[in-house]
Amino acid sequence: MKLKKYSYNVVKSTNDVSFRKIRSNSSQGAIISNNQTIGRGRYGKKWISIKGNLFMSIFYEIQNNTNLKNLTKKNCQIIKKAISKFLNMKITIKAPNDLLIKNQKFCGILQETCFNDNSKFLIVGIGVNIVGSPKINNYPTTYLNKYTKKRVDKLLVFRSIKQMFEKNLKRRD
Repeated sequence: MKLKKYSYNVVKSTNDVSFRKIRSNSSQGAIISNNQTIGRGRYGKKWISIKGNLFMSIFYEIQNNTNLKNLTKKNCQIIKKAISKFLNMKITIKAPNDLLIKNQKFCGILQETCFNDNSKFLIVGIGVNIVGSPKINNYPTTYLNKYTKKRVDKLLVFRSIKQMFEKNLKRRD
């Protein structure tokens, strides 16, 4: 399955854009934005968006009876595999939805569901710290380029994640 790419300069949240696309009858897609003004995390926490980092969402239709806990694990694995190509280091998953390098968060994933005309959709919001990371009390963070020999561009990471989702969604079809 090929995911249609939607690019923006500034959005409040890539997940919010995904909701709007679904409501306007888009069945799947990949959203990317240069800036995100009101990115969010789990439990209403704010995702701090630093310029040059990756802000994206993938959305697609799922079955009404899909086990979301299993899908969360699978999506974390997909994103981990896509990003692993840029590193010679181990990436760990901190359940349910954070990716870590050396026990420091560099990627957060926020999954949300919505319905449109009796169809259920999953939105996978992905934030990857590529060029910098926020300072958060009692929660160590880091960024991808701190551990790469060659600087990685957010569009390369976006393409890698998008292609990995396309490959895995194709297996479902």
